Amino acid sequence: MNPKPAPQNPAPGQPHADIQSGIRTLTAEAEGISALAQALDHQFSAAIDAIHDMKKDRRGRLIVAGIGKSGHVAKKITATLASTGTPSHFVHPGEASHGDLGMITESDIVLLLSNGGESAELSDLIHYTRRFGITLIAMTSNPESTLAKHSDIQLVLPKMPEACPNGLAPTTSTTMMLALGDALAVALLERTGLTAEQFRVFHPGGKLGQRLRTVRDIMQPLEKLPLVRATDTMDQVLLVMTEKNLGAVIIVDQEKSVLGIITDGDLRRHMNPDLLTKTAGTLMTANPKTIEASLLAAEAVDLMLNGFKSAITCLVVVEQGRFCGLIRMQDCLQAGVA
Repeated sequence: MNPKPAPQNPAPGQPHADIQSGIRTLTAEAEGISALAQALDHQFSAAIDAIHDMKKDRRGRLIVAGIGKSGHVAKKITATLASTGTPSHFVHPGEASHGDLGMITESDIVLLLSNGGESAELSDLIHYTRRFGITLIAMTSNPESTLAKHSDIQLVLPKMPEACPNGLAPTTSTTMMLALGDALAVALLERTGLTAEQFRVFHPGGKLGQRLRTVRDIMQPLEKLPLVRATDTMDQVLLVMTEKNLGAVIIVDQEKSVLGIITDGDLRRHMNPDLLTKTAGTLMTANPKTIEASLLAAEAVDLMLNGFKSAITCLVVVEQGRFCGLIRMQDCLQAGVA
């Protein structure tokens, strides 16, 4: 059997039809988002005001709902909002009609997604918000729809062609919905002033969670550190250094205030026949570099790599000026921070 010929790459300047199709789709969706950015108005601010006031009350949640493709987008918006500090839950409109309406309270706000705004499955949810005075925010491209007319706030998507050549599959419209959900989440995050440390509370796992760990989270605590006196000879220092196996010793006074540090690198630089007879005080680097325990471990990595004339491998950790630990580049690497 003859082997199949290897596929030929398209000639420069003549993209394959599949690539042309991809470019058309991405261009159409990018144009949709651009038009959406131009269309934002006071209704967007009104939505942020309403949700922010609900958050301050500390009782309500943002209920996000949608059917079909809009429902899938609604779930993603829900997750983004929840992870950025806005209590949020997804409710399926169909399930809402069969008992899940009981999940929605008068303190909540409902964000309902529907491109056309006329899906029959939305009627019970719309009626419920009107009956109990629950704020309803519509996200739709049809300002004359039933959903838009019965909502308190209308987030209207610009009418842009779908990327689908038949104009049927939700593509540009759902991309705009997704982007508008992100815009809501980020605006709420900025309005609230969510810090990186608060953000970490919602992301304790994964790479993001690791990068948002603080120095205190991964430092070697005081009780595990090799501590010696300035008058100790280097043969004593080496015993302590070997026992603790942290690649450094800290020289302290009687009150355990830091006087200096000796690292593995210092030992190599001072290696000579009379090394063991010298005292820690004569070899130590006085006033070693420090970092606050409350700072992000990523900041410690940056400081060790870029903060000085040459890279260093560890920092003394202080809390309100008091010595409390040691953070090493190795600790950061093991924690997935570096």
